[in-house]
Parts: sequence; C-alpha cells; structure tokens
Amino acid sequence: MADLVLSTLDDQGVLTLTFNRPESLNAWTDAMGRRYFDLLAEAEGNPDVRAVVVTGAGRGFCAGADFKTLTAIQSGSYDGAPDPRPNTFPTTIRKPVIAAVNGACAGLGMVHALVCDLVFTAAEAKWTTAFARRGLIAEYGLSWVLPRIMGQQRAMDVLLSGRVFTGREAYEMGLANRAVPAESLLREAQEYAGELAGYSSPASMAVIKRQVWHDWDTTLEQSAKAATQEMLASFGRPDFTEGVASFLERRPPAFPPL
Repeated sequence: MADLVLSTLDDQGVLTLTFNRPESLNAWTDAMGRRYFDLLAEAEGNPDVRAVVVTGAGRGFCAGADFKTLTAIQSGSYDGAPDPRPNTFPTTIRKPVIAAVNGACAGLGMVHALVCDLVFTAAEAKWTTAFARRGLIAEYGLSWVLPRIMGQQRAMDVLLSGRVFTGREAYEMGLANRAVPAESLLREAQEYAGELAGYSSPASMAVIKRQVWHDWDTTLEQSAKAATQEMLASFGRPDFTEGVASFLERRPPAFPPL
C-alpha cells in the first residue's frame, strides 16, 4: 500500500506526494485514496512539513476512478470499503496543498486537483470532467467548486459536454494558477511551495486557508466580522513579532512551525 502514493520531504519543508499507479494513469482506488489521505493527515501533524505538492507518476495525474471499481459497481459486486474521509479532505489540512497536474486529469482526478489550494498544470495535460459521457453526474462537490472557480457558463460547458481540454485552456478558464511546459512543471510547483515554506507564516497560512474555503458560505459582513477576530488573535502570536522584526531587519523570517 505504501507504494501507491510516494512521499518525499525536502530540506525546505516541501512534501511531495506522488500518485503511483502509472500503468493505469494513476486511476483512483480505495487503497490509493486511503494512503493519500493518511499521508496528508501525517503532514498535518508533522512540524517539518510546511507545504505539500501532489502530482502523478508517469503520463497521468489521475485518470479518474479505476474502471475495475466502476465495473464492480455496475454489476453490483462491489464490496469495497471507501475511506470515511470525504474527497474534500485536502481542504481541511491546515497546510497549503498544491496540485501539479502532469498529465491526464479526468473525472475524480479533476476533483482531486481542484480541492487542492493551488493548481499548476502542464500546458498539454489533458483535462476532462467525463461524467456526462459515462452516464454519471457532477460528482463529489464539483458542481459547487467549478462555478465558483470558473463561472457558471464555463462550468456548464465542461460538465455537460465532458469534452477534453488542455492544461493551457484550463489556465485560461481559471482552473489553474499556471500552465507550464511539462518538463518544468514539478520544479516550478516545488519552487513555489518552497517560497511558501520559507517566507509565509504557517499559522497565517492555516488561518487564511480556512477563511477562503469557509467564507464561500458566508456573507461579506460575516466574513469581515470573523476576520477582525482572527486579526486580533494574530497580534498575540510569535509569527506577528517575527514577521515585523524580519521586515525591519531586512532578513528572511524564521517562523515557528504549527
């Protein structure tokens, strides 16, 4: 099971998780999902981890649900035990999670890219929701996420048509922060994560991440009121003292871990 998702931590505090079923374009299985979520939970509690990059081995990021699973569901013979943690689990991790979409990103794989906090993609990676072409619906909250990221009309396009589009178009439609050549994708994602690890307060990032994912469900007034309380709390943290001191002393900050 450990081989289903590979894990490496560099000396900057960037953890890279790699879906590792390249023979199936990293199609999603219950076992792979459990391993991925376990590693995210471990990262949550590891003070050495400050940012996470998620990518895929070989030619795919994640080509969606494994067809053996879909076939078993269709025949009524599926007896798996899905992880009780929802597919939105990465949004609850207090550390930033960056998807590096290196290749095929389809269906459930697209869900897992878009519940990361940022998305870098290879310009020629192939993206598709695929659901409508398989007789399925917009799964796992994608009907909620997509319109908020790219607008309702574009969301309708990619959901209703199930068409394939490139990472370049994903970037142009607002699904990705960057679209870059495949050969530089992982390096650029890791370098960006390294900047977060080196210059951004872990406590601040944790609060900001919670604010952004949570505030989609609140009014402006509620968001502003909650932000005032969060700001007052931040004044009492050592991160604030270090952030001001490092700025005045013109040196890199040395923020404490979470």
